Amino acid sequence: MRLQGGALLQSVADRILARHLREGGATGVLSVDGSADAGRLAGVDIVCTRSGQGIKVKVKPDPYYGTDPRKIADQDLTFYRAPVSCYAFETISHHVTRDPGWMFNSMADELHYYFLALDQTEDEIAVLMDGPDEVFFSELSVERDDLHVLPMPALRSWFEANHERYTPRPVKLGDHSGWYRIIPVTDIDSAIPGVAQRGSVFARLSHR
Repeated sequence: MRLQGGALLQSVADRILARHLREGGATGVLSVDGSADAGRLAGVDIVCTRSGQGIKVKVKPDPYYGTDPRKIADQDLTFYRAPVSCYAFETISHHVTRDPGWMFNSMADELHYYFLALDQTEDEIAVLMDGPDEVFFSELSVERDDLHVLPMPALRSWFEANHERYTPRPVKLGDHSGWYRIIPVTDIDSAIPGVAQRGSVFARLSHR
């Protein structure tokens, strides 16, 4: 069964950023399923080795990065929404069980927050996800993307002390809802040392 909704967007982002890490010199790059080993890899999407050091990465894709009003209004373009210049951080992962979100339980060293505007339908994207890299990276239509890399320990420390200042919002996650805090990018970038804005990464990968 093909992925849909947020799970599809997550898989697309994981695939792009895994290749980005490989081409940036990281080795042993693997996409992982944190739910398979919740005690060790909770809230981790990619593991790799960089400069001789093991790194665990949480990938958070965010489609609120489109700028074309016609595409924003097109309900078939699920992953093309108007930009809001905010980060969305999960505090509760399930509205019934009230399990903590990845901002509290992630074992990641880094958060790769990936703004990603895709101007294709979910069905078109799902077909590409089933194909080889040559097809995926040449035919996926990424209109805009921007990668921010945030140090997770410092971010979590700040978030635990400050998240109550921001209004919680429900977000549909497949068959359930989670709760997020929506925080302006400028608030985080001014408070957390070491945030790196990498800019667009997909264009450098798309035709290799």
